[in-house]
Amino acid sequence: MSTPELHTPTHPVRFVTASALFDGHDASINIMRRIMQSQGAEVVHLGHNRSVQEVVDAAIDEDVQGVAVSSYQGGHVEYFEYLTQLLREQGAGHVKVFGGGGGVIVPEEIARLREAGVTIFSPEDGQRLGLPGMINQLISDCDTDVWEGGPVALEPVLAGERAAVARAISGAELGHLDETFLAGIAEAAQKSHAPVLGLTGTGGSGKSSLTDELVRRFRVDQQDKLRIAVIAVDPTRRKGGGALLGDRIRMNSLGESLSGASPVFFRSLATRGDREVPEALSTVIDITKAAGFDLVVVETPGIGQGDAAIVPFVDVPMYVMTPEFGAASQLEKIDMLDFAEVVAINKFERRGAADALRDVGRQLVRNREAFGQRPEDMPVFGTSAATFNDDGVTGLYQHLRDLLAAKGLPVDEGQLAPVDTKHSTRFGQVVPATRVRYLAEITETVRGYHQRTEELAASARRVQRLAAVDDELTAAGKDGHGVDELLDAARKALPTEVADQIERWPSVVESYSGDEQVVTIRGKELHTKLTKESLSGNKIPRVALPKHTDHGDLVTFWRSENLPGFFPYTAGVFPFKRDNEDPARMFAGEGDPFRTNRRFKLLSQGQPATRLSTAFDSVTLYGRDPGERPDIYGKVGTSGVSVATLDDMKALYSGFDLVSPTTSVSMTINGPAPTVLAFFLNTAIDQQVDAFREREGREPSGAEAEELRAHALANVRGTVQADILKEDQGQNTCLFSTEFSLRMMADIQEWFIEQQVRNFYSVSISGYHIAEAGANPISQLAFTLANGFTYVEAYLARGMDINDFAPNLSFFFSSGMDPEYSVLGRVARRIWAVAMKEKYGANDRSQKLKYHIQTSGRSLHAQEMDFNDIRTTLQALNALYDNANSLHTNAYDEAVTTPSTESVRRALAIQLIISREWGLSMNENPLQGSFIIDELTDLVEEAVLTEFDRINDRGGVLGAMETGYQRGRIQDESLLYEHRKHDGSLPIVGVNTFLRDDNAAGAADGQIELARATEDEKVSQLQRVRSYQETHREEAEEAIARLKEAAMTDANVFAVLMDAARVCTLQQVTDAFFEVGGQYRRNV
Repeated sequence: MSTPELHTPTHPVRFVTASALFDGHDASINIMRRIMQSQGAEVVHLGHNRSVQEVVDAAIDEDVQGVAVSSYQGGHVEYFEYLTQLLREQGAGHVKVFGGGGGVIVPEEIARLREAGVTIFSPEDGQRLGLPGMINQLISDCDTDVWEGGPVALEPVLAGERAAVARAISGAELGHLDETFLAGIAEAAQKSHAPVLGLTGTGGSGKSSLTDELVRRFRVDQQDKLRIAVIAVDPTRRKGGGALLGDRIRMNSLGESLSGASPVFFRSLATRGDREVPEALSTVIDITKAAGFDLVVVETPGIGQGDAAIVPFVDVPMYVMTPEFGAASQLEKIDMLDFAEVVAINKFERRGAADALRDVGRQLVRNREAFGQRPEDMPVFGTSAATFNDDGVTGLYQHLRDLLAAKGLPVDEGQLAPVDTKHSTRFGQVVPATRVRYLAEITETVRGYHQRTEELAASARRVQRLAAVDDELTAAGKDGHGVDELLDAARKALPTEVADQIERWPSVVESYSGDEQVVTIRGKELHTKLTKESLSGNKIPRVALPKHTDHGDLVTFWRSENLPGFFPYTAGVFPFKRDNEDPARMFAGEGDPFRTNRRFKLLSQGQPATRLSTAFDSVTLYGRDPGERPDIYGKVGTSGVSVATLDDMKALYSGFDLVSPTTSVSMTINGPAPTVLAFFLNTAIDQQVDAFREREGREPSGAEAEELRAHALANVRGTVQADILKEDQGQNTCLFSTEFSLRMMADIQEWFIEQQVRNFYSVSISGYHIAEAGANPISQLAFTLANGFTYVEAYLARGMDINDFAPNLSFFFSSGMDPEYSVLGRVARRIWAVAMKEKYGANDRSQKLKYHIQTSGRSLHAQEMDFNDIRTTLQALNALYDNANSLHTNAYDEAVTTPSTESVRRALAIQLIISREWGLSMNENPLQGSFIIDELTDLVEEAVLTEFDRINDRGGVLGAMETGYQRGRIQDESLLYEHRKHDGSLPIVGVNTFLRDDNAAGAADGQIELARATEDEKVSQLQRVRSYQETHREEAEEAIARLKEAAMTDANVFAVLMDAARVCTLQQVTDAFFEVGGQYRRNV
């Protein structure tokens, strides 16, 4: 791989970067935009799940030379072709389009897209050029002067044409506007009555979110009658000259109005110099006024205490800060408090907010010398922009609206009801402020437990040593030696339960000797075979016991390891694996529900247990219904199954007994998980009613129907992923505001307790997706366990009993190639068990962590795909040695496509060969007793606890998320992996070392079979969803109204959703939740 000479831009190069619609894998494009910035580009980053229209709107408003999009979840051909088509149609055909997708784009598709004018980077390009080389090509290709390429006349600017306004702003920035043009702009701006609102404030105070919430309220309150221009300024980096224009990503309020185009124009500016505001800001404001906008909002970069550069440009200056400004005397240093007409103390949910409100009010009284007024009369507002429909923000909005109206803003009587508060009154804290140190308490508990282990081991060893000395002296006839007193004191110091355990140990050893173990439970004898015979005739113990004779070593073993099935469950949560049952999960998801149902039946043939793991297409993952628009249509049934209705769910699992103890269903879905879960549980209930009808030849009575419902809910097994914390951290399928999503998760768990759903997991707390986004194994484990403990604290705060909900929590990890993966499950189980028992006082069922594994998707490479099976085999071996509760082995061709029938069979064979042929699998605790495993276990556990401390210092998981801590760490670790992969210092066979002579890629010569939804399947899904909507139109409207009402009160939303899911489509529910729960706000 050559290192190209990097191109230094001679013009300001601007890019829009994004991930495609219904695509949650934002890590790769985030890495790309970072490198672009470092090479001097100004980057408007839109983040994940962006439609073609959103990308095109941004490209035109921001007047960029290039668009760079990653597409991972299929449908990329339709997406990119539609993108180039729309750019041409809207007069932006000059914008260059670049794309890639982590190996899922195959040569035929690359050729087709290149014909459409898209520069697609293949895996081979990445191998040849490396990350810097690819970015260098983007920068070099887009280093043009946009004004020289297409100057605009004054007339279209004055007519308010968006593209012309955008280009005029570029001309102003570049200094290309002539005197005549500027005079025309100035004259038109002079006639405008549009007031200018200026927001400035400390970095990280939430200015962008607050701007978004204010614009949203203007749109709702004034019913889209106002045209609003937002100008967001971000600093240019002195080193390199690049800039992250990071405000547009926060704006959920830019969407189209019911009548068509959005009334909001948004433009990001870089300062392009050592100044707080751009040189051309005054001209840019005039251009927006001249273009006929009714209101101009200017947002400047985060500043320090002494900056007030925004003031001369605006009519109403506003200062945004947070409650954490230090001592009240610090307020005297803030220059803006002399000039601000309004002050917003954002993030008002933080501790000390009420004091901050009072102190800032007092400072304003002093600054204004308004000593006859009270601090609470000052225009200081407490806001929580992160809280949906926050009344503090509404109070601020209504105050600003009136101020701006006095400056010329044409406003009607508002649609929003007046609020009589100047600060937030109803933000809900997921974890109470008194519990924010929960992770520190857990690390103290675990470290304290190990310290106690050392003390107990020393005590046991002392008793054993003194007893031996006492016996020897007594045998030698030496009485009165004084050892008796020492021995008595040592025995008293050793807790009775430890002494009893030492005494019982020989009988435990005896119970694991011989050919079978017999235990009596509820008067019934259970026989368990203890050995398996090898071909050589040797009896291999299923569980091997330590040979320790030292009592201290035994105590250490019991408390740090113990036998499988015993606290702290380091070696596994079951004493023995079930006979004749492999932990294999059958993963399927492609096309329509009928095709995936056929695949499930094929995969489960001859398997004693049916573990159905479902992959949904990305349209479903983002809570939408199939649609005709190309960027939606292309993804229907691709890289997963399309499910939009209860009927789809019934077709998906048709023919499987969903209440059988050998059937479990796993659904990998997060944002819209509550709706999909409601579809599934209704399917299980209806299956029982249908079986009754067929069996009895009649409809069940009311009581019988209730009984069938209760039976289904009590016996259905499986999990829905639903882990919204990792979705935010890994930048995946977040749909709704985090606050609303967490409330929904708690509603589901409360409903589970009430309905006695004991065998279905309400959440699968996932590290897999954190690892897929780029995290190393330590971060994966630490973030995932920390997320798990956050759910524990959140549910406890809701008043739930830990033993009612902890058994419904499950964990799902990735198994990769790093050494730490050998002990991931051991460490997870031990930390969880110790914390649950010692800190939360939970019972043994709650102490047992469910450890589910999938082999790493990150180590599936498009080059030399056959080698992927070797990696998967090693990762599966790790998981099975570590006693995973279930294991999914990836197919080798998932590097480029939904796996074929043949490749899935091979993936399943990997597990079966390990379980049934691999000799050491006769033993069920092969890791115990290994020096390196012991060392790694302690090392990884301490690394996880140290990470807990870091997260705790940032206010717990939610506090750390607010500052983007986890996301930043994941991106950094992903970047390190990519750099080392590309420079060869991390050897990957077939990718950067041991390459073929011809440097060819792929599994084998010949065509790769691509699994894509057929045209018939897509059309059928569209027709089915429309037919369903038509059939249930009136019922759906009533159900949606009830759903919204429940969401706006303290009712359990999931209980209402269970009924709504019977008549509503997926998107109908999603849209309703957007209205009452708020949309997720992306971040860089």
